[in-house]
Amino acid sequence: MALDGIVISSLVDELDTNITGGRITKIAQPEKDELLLTIKRSTQDENGKTVRSTKRLTISVNPSLPLIYLTDTNKTSPLTAPTFCMVLRKHLNNCGIISVSQMGLERVIKFELEHLNEMGDLCKKFLYVELMGKHSNIIFCDDNNKIIDSIKHISLLVSSVREVLPGREYFIPDTQHKYDPFSITEEEFINNVLSKPLTLSKAVYTSITGFSPLMANELIYRASLSEKNNTQELSDMEKLHLYRNFSEMMNDISEKKFTPVIAFKDSMPAEFTSLELSMYEKDDAYTIKNCDTVSSMLFDYYATKEVMSRINQKSADLRKITNTLLERNYKKYDLQTKQLKDTEKRDKYKVYGELLTTYGYELKGGEKKLTCENYYTGKEITIPLDETKSAVDNAKKYFDKYAKLKRTFEALNIQIAETKEEIEHLESISNSLDIARQDSDLTAIKRELSDCGYIKKHHEKNKGSKNTGKSKPLHYISSDGFDMFVGKNNYQNDELTFKIATGNDWWFHAKANAGSHVIVKTDGKELPDRTFEEAARLAAHYSKACEQGKAEIDYIQKKHIKKPNGSKPGFVVYYTNYSMTISTDITGIQEVTE
Repeated sequence: MALDGIVISSLVDELDTNITGGRITKIAQPEKDELLLTIKRSTQDENGKTVRSTKRLTISVNPSLPLIYLTDTNKTSPLTAPTFCMVLRKHLNNCGIISVSQMGLERVIKFELEHLNEMGDLCKKFLYVELMGKHSNIIFCDDNNKIIDSIKHISLLVSSVREVLPGREYFIPDTQHKYDPFSITEEEFINNVLSKPLTLSKAVYTSITGFSPLMANELIYRASLSEKNNTQELSDMEKLHLYRNFSEMMNDISEKKFTPVIAFKDSMPAEFTSLELSMYEKDDAYTIKNCDTVSSMLFDYYATKEVMSRINQKSADLRKITNTLLERNYKKYDLQTKQLKDTEKRDKYKVYGELLTTYGYELKGGEKKLTCENYYTGKEITIPLDETKSAVDNAKKYFDKYAKLKRTFEALNIQIAETKEEIEHLESISNSLDIARQDSDLTAIKRELSDCGYIKKHHEKNKGSKNTGKSKPLHYISSDGFDMFVGKNNYQNDELTFKIATGNDWWFHAKANAGSHVIVKTDGKELPDRTFEEAARLAAHYSKACEQGKAEIDYIQKKHIKKPNGSKPGFVVYYTNYSMTISTDITGIQEVTE
């Protein structure tokens, strides 16, 4: 579900209420396509007392996840600010926000800003935020709507519709030729929108600005029609009824009667909007959650998704390296296993040599085979011979073959064990990448790849690099009040198991799968069954078995866990343990966020 014009309208109302009249005191650009504005504002309460507040506004024009919302969360910024950020700081430092408005019902937010220039004169500037999927942008303009700069520069080589470059005039291209929902007449709605040979839903959202398929379906549901109905199937009364419901919906938007909601399907957020979703009221598959603000709705729906989207983008190189190494080791393991199978005939050659040594005196020379009794089995056996060689030389040939295959067998067993250990290690790194949440997690994984020789070491303290902080394990509280910690990478797994856990604490891990170490701190108490099950669910969820729905979990007290000298990070051994099969679903387990 993408941001549509209706959600943008409610968001503009929220922003206008909360930040208009405030001043932008800090401008940061934590990502190449994201701004973070700190806004301070003073207002009068009902008693005439001055109330000061600080808000943070996140504006992201990430092509896959454009967003704008108020948040309390701060982000670490580069040591050297990007050019666009520096331009904004030059013009807008401590500027006032005059108004926040929407361009019709377009997915465009306009910030009218006021500041003093170098001469002390009052100047006006505009900041346009376009939230249009891959075409999203943040564009900074002067009082004549000439572009000063933008977070993304778009030349005619990229777009033939509009250039977004300094000095060009700002405008919104009308490429879809849709009707403005605030000015469309009854005649236009019935004769033009409902005359298209399309389903009702598609006719509405392809003809009217700001309407998404979800809101088109909601409008049709309110009119007691089906979105699958064709426009040509409607009677004149049904068309009129649909228009009247459309007018009522637009009145709600004009009068700012917004009710931010998220529709959950099977416990997962499926849809969101800023108007009542009556279409799901009688659908048992959906549950509706009302949100206090549009920002909280967007944060609940998108925040985790946005973080994971960015982490996935940043981890792409590490994933490629890990996957390439895994594929190489899988092929090596298959080849070594096949070669090991070829050594199974080594004992046959040893028997041939021994039997030739015993019965070779019977040969007169020039024979191609020897048939004799195998005294190991008591059965007759036929041994192929090289007729140009004596019995002694044939026996030596078979003993040499046996010795060579034996050496190969012994070497391959060592190599296969090493390859298997490397595969397990790389799979654990791959799992760490799957559950990484922050830049600091990726830094730890990159350090592990470097320390283990998979990538070259880079001593990066470069100008402009981010201080990502230290990666910390995940922290959960069981229903019985016990602390449960989950390692997000192999260094954390080792730290949890051998530094944080004490002898009687419990250790959990997915059996025969790469995954996190889970530690439950007992504080000398006996764990209830429910805590054992919740810790096992965490171990199942944060493992490669997550998608299987269920996983077998080994669990044991920490004092029985050992780490062999020289072993890879995260590798441990244990010789006695308990096991349980458990669901990978961790819904309901309380996570502690710091």
